Amino acid sequence: MRMASMPIAVVMQRRRARHRWASEAWAAVAVVPDCGGLAPLQYLNRSEERESYLVSGLELQLYPDENEGYYENCMAPEAKVFVMWRMQDGRAMPVQASVSYVEGTRMFDSGESADGVAMPAEIHAWLAAYLRDHYQPRARGGKRHE
Repeated sequence: MRMASMPIAVVMQRRRARHRWASEAWAAVAVVPDCGGLAPLQYLNRSEERESYLVSGLELQLYPDENEGYYENCMAPEAKVFVMWRMQDGRAMPVQASVSYVEGTRMFDSGESADGVAMPAEIHAWLAAYLRDHYQPRARGGKRHE
């Protein structure tokens, strides 16, 4: 059962690569909350060397069975939003995003194209509020020495 959700937009980037096996490199480079009114695809800049564009229409969704992964990510020194993307019509398009460290690891392990981008403060605050209301960290196991 979904407990919370937040609409987001993802900044994707293409840059020219000087590599013998690839002429360009694609990556998700930023995520922002989507307050509505954004075009589905909006170019931010375009040149031969690099282009960036904003893609709206994605949503972060929080589920109780991922709480451990949300907590790990939220407490990390550099919290991330994990973005999985696929090539569509000659450009990289985000298809899924998550703030669960565990789900992010599954994205990377799946062989899909995925990136971890810095989590904006607004998303971090939203995630922290969710965790305060819906998560109790597990007690650490182990023997106590007295």
